[in-house]
Amino acid sequence: IAVLVALLAGCSGGNSSSMTTTTDNPPTVDAGADQTVTSGASVTLSAAITDEGTPIIAWAQTAGVSVTLSSTTSASTDFTAPTVTVSETLTFEVSADDGVNTPVTDSVSVTVNPVTVSALPNWIINTTERSTQIFESATSSQGVLEDVQVAEEQTVNAIDYVYVEATGIPKYDIEITQDIINQLNGRPRAGTDFSGAATTAIVGQTVVFGEDIGYNSSNTNCTTTGGDGYWPPGPECPNNQNKTEYFAANPTPTATDCETGLGTTGLMVNGTSVFNWGDGQSFGNNIWYNLAPVAEQYDVDICGGHAANGEYHHHFYTSCLADLVGDDGGDHSPIYGFAADGYALYGPYESNATLAVSGWSTRDYGAATTAGGCGTTGERTCTLVDQYDLAQGVDSTVTQGPDIGATVTTLSGNSLTAADGYYYEDYYYAGAAATSAQLDQHNGHDNGDGRDYHYHITLVDDGTGKLSPSFPYTIGPRFYGELPNNALTSCGGAGGGGGPPPP
Repeated sequence: IAVLVALLAGCSGGNSSSMTTTTDNPPTVDAGADQTVTSGASVTLSAAITDEGTPIIAWAQTAGVSVTLSSTTSASTDFTAPTVTVSETLTFEVSADDGVNTPVTDSVSVTVNPVTVSALPNWIINTTERSTQIFESATSSQGVLEDVQVAEEQTVNAIDYVYVEATGIPKYDIEITQDIINQLNGRPRAGTDFSGAATTAIVGQTVVFGEDIGYNSSNTNCTTTGGDGYWPPGPECPNNQNKTEYFAANPTPTATDCETGLGTTGLMVNGTSVFNWGDGQSFGNNIWYNLAPVAEQYDVDICGGHAANGEYHHHFYTSCLADLVGDDGGDHSPIYGFAADGYALYGPYESNATLAVSGWSTRDYGAATTAGGCGTTGERTCTLVDQYDLAQGVDSTVTQGPDIGATVTTLSGNSLTAADGYYYEDYYYAGAAATSAQLDQHNGHDNGDGRDYHYHITLVDDGTGKLSPSFPYTIGPRFYGELPNNALTSCGGAGGGGGPPPP
């Protein structure tokens, strides 16, 4: 008993100061460094969190365009930077809760910049090869330089531009196929269009741009510039061009409606001009405007181009340029050119064998006026008040246009059928969402594929595999972007004309 008492006494008599109490400290949280990325980039947020235990982690977005995080409950999470047209700041907050202390939070920001497509790598530069077919000078047997000679970045008045110089004519080499022969000899007026009533070209021949293929080219300029026999009968043959143009290096959307207008709306990457949908002709005192790819289908050469005021240009897709840029339809088309607002113009394919889809549709003239029709089947008796909004109704006071299917005569004397789709007024913007292959009212889109906003040249498959130009064909009818002060055109096509911007 005495021993037991002593032991108990020894235990109770120990120094109480030797006993310790554990303190549960709050977690430490660092959300990581702020980041700057471009649209479409993969972004990782990685927080550094320390604690004695295993705290509950939670991520939340607190500002900016909404994104989807791969995880909201782990220290590291990922997301894809959204598509933006101007810089956008996204903020995120991460918290750690140990169940004892007040949760600890920290924030991180991610600035997302729009993707801008550099124009420089896409221009076809040719500073050595010269034309020996056309535009021979009086003092040299070498001819003139073709395509683009200069493409460089320039800063003028603190604004960045891509400056381009282009001269001569396109350097196209065309391999003649049976389809081309059939199209040439199937012209309505082949008997008089060709000197021998048919083309002199043969299957398998490689025709150099400007080489005589048998046309009666009784056009202005042909005998003085060369190329006689290459261009079909029409107003004129092209002159040598000397272009000096500025394109915005960082294009921005416009806040106002800006019609493309007649004349140059952009340049192809080989320096050839892009013209819009119109040929400058109309029916009914400027009521029903001709669509150039339809009304001028027999006025263009085998590369789908011709001249106006001596300026060689394309209104629509050309396989000659497709060959130059290597576009076989097996993937998203490469860049074919740049619009006057600086945005890229891609070829017709959105992906492998998938065409970009125009957002415009032909009117049903027999439908009710509330649906964009005139209530007169087969007759053009009204125009739309607003081609972008069918709800605005129609104007039935206009001069009646040719009936659907009526025969009309072009400036070059060809007889064509004025089917639904012959005139600009035959179309309206259907308003489909511009996603995937679908294009918007400007004939472009930004579908988050990393190419930023861009236009497409548009084609349509008739169901048999035959491809035809699809309205609005290239750019427009309105520009998506703001035109710089020194753009190669202005809204509506009036004025403009390159050169450094005013101070």
